[in-house]
Amino acid sequence: MKNSNSMPTMKDVAKEAGVALGTVSKVINGLPVGESYRLKVEAAAKKLGYQVNNYARGLKTNKTYTIALIIPSLIHPYFSLLTHELTKALAQRNYRTMLLLTDFDPQAEQACIQMMQQNKVDGAIGLTYNPNLKLDGNLPFVAIDRYFSSTVPCVAADNFGGGRMAAEKLNQLGCKKLAFLRTASSVPGETDKRRQGFESYCISQNLDYEILEFFDAQDTDPRFEQYLREHLVDGKLTIDGIFCGTDRMAFVIRNLLEEMGVSVPGDVQIIGFDGLRRFGDQELHCSTIVQPVEQIAQTCVNLVLTEDRSAVPAMICLPVSYAAGGTTRE
Repeated sequence: MKNSNSMPTMKDVAKEAGVALGTVSKVINGLPVGESYRLKVEAAAKKLGYQVNNYARGLKTNKTYTIALIIPSLIHPYFSLLTHELTKALAQRNYRTMLLLTDFDPQAEQACIQMMQQNKVDGAIGLTYNPNLKLDGNLPFVAIDRYFSSTVPCVAADNFGGGRMAAEKLNQLGCKKLAFLRTASSVPGETDKRRQGFESYCISQNLDYEILEFFDAQDTDPRFEQYLREHLVDGKLTIDGIFCGTDRMAFVIRNLLEEMGVSVPGDVQIIGFDGLRRFGDQELHCSTIVQPVEQIAQTCVNLVLTEDRSAVPAMICLPVSYAAGGTTRE
């Protein structure tokens, strides 16, 4: 007779759920099973209070069930949202997260790779900016917004399509003179395609446009205010539509314009990029091109946990969408 004080085992879960032990093992390890079986196993595990023993599980499978996550900062709201979704997606697969913050320091990024080798994590997901980052070929690595090679999968939103979408939306809303404002890393990445998409649409429609882009600068760089004031004539801005590289920049630009007495969206309409919401779950900060952050996270986790590395694609581009958020005249 089972001791009521002992911890429930996988065998107990299998008996409670009325399924084979192998089915329970697949559900615990995040392997595909029929939806009805998965629900039965999860319900039985919850009822019995079954908890996965990751230490014993790791000894048996030669895994740590830990994935390293390299993120530059949690201060930027997009990075915070991405980290939240990645951690949640890993937890759903019964994996722990080793969070490594680099503060955009190239040496810190390389040190993270070395730390991962020493801690023997099962893989890593990274948003990095070190131009000479040396990856461990034996460590499964998934890059976000940065292409390394055909053997390192990269996951990104459709930045080019998003740039075109923003320019097209501003044009549809009556804007005739557009500007693209952005700060960017000097390290080439997928987000550079936001500018390319924006320019592509403007050129195809013969629209008047300007580009103001500073590398390795802050969104609050005073050159943005100088640019806006140079385009202010008799209290009116000569530009009537602005696409900002991020929602954070759109927030800064909107505040600058309103301080100058320029109405948003009355005099000038603004579209950002990311899809950020106030306090994480409330209204949008601005009209924006929305990144599918949850889908990005799920895709990264699926790729880093894939056993057959030969089947992993070099690039996955996920669709974006437009959402009105008060800085355009819908």
